[in-house]
Amino acid sequence: MKTRVTLAAVLTFFTLSLVGQQFSGKAIYKTSRKTNFSVKTGNPGMDDKMAEEIKKKIQKMNQKTFVLEFNKNASIYKEKAQLSAPNPKARVGGAMVMSFGTGAGSVLYKNLSEKRYVNETELLSKRFLIKDTLTTYDWKLSSETKNIGEYTCYKATFTREVENISMSMIDGESKEVKKMETITTTAWYTPEVPVSNGPRNWQGLPGLILEINDGRSLIVCTEIVLSKDNSVQIVEPEKGKVVNQETYEKISREKTKEMMERFKSRRGNGMQIRIGG
Repeated sequence: MKTRVTLAAVLTFFTLSLVGQQFSGKAIYKTSRKTNFSVKTGNPGMDDKMAEEIKKKIQKMNQKTFVLEFNKNASIYKEKAQLSAPNPKARVGGAMVMSFGTGAGSVLYKNLSEKRYVNETELLSKRFLIKDTLTTYDWKLSSETKNIGEYTCYKATFTREVENISMSMIDGESKEVKKMETITTTAWYTPEVPVSNGPRNWQGLPGLILEINDGRSLIVCTEIVLSKDNSVQIVEPEKGKVVNQETYEKISREKTKEMMERFKSRRGNGMQIRIGG
């Protein structure tokens, strides 16, 4: 009964905060992603030390800072500008370390009132404009709380079945491995910032998501700046070839496979690199 009363109070506070209130804000998020990575080699030029250097390089590529600019109805999520952008094709020893993730300069626009998103992103030097509907997450609300900075946050979780696709290259031969996994996502949101939004595509909770962990990536808010007006300008991106999310993911897998096929000429390296969620 205590849990129900607490959650009811949270939802009531969230609803009342939205009524007749104009505001906007900016939130800074630090992200880190877990990569299923392994290297096997039969070449004396690729030793354990070099393999460890490659692993560290990939981990560094997956640690980024993003900015979420938002008002009650819409938001823009993009990587924070850096003085020197990381090289997506860096070399460690004789091996090339490549990032197959979201392209530099990507901009994710979410329209909460229309339940849709637009993601302007780059894949191997080609610009795409992904347009699709926002996912409805089956969040389970909890009365458990913790503080993130000065904000009191509530816990929410949901569990889903996802298809994990990993790409392998063994002695120049590429291989795609598919496996179904059950993933539980844990989010911490605060009704003190009454927007049903969060980093990346996450949304749908009675308050801004300040931390989220889906077992593959951890995203944590480190700073929030709020304004009592709509001073933050939210502009929908419009550059790139228009596709939906399913089509883009298919193109991404095909391009990744093509890229790995190009390494067939290096068959003698005896190197295996696995990249997966």
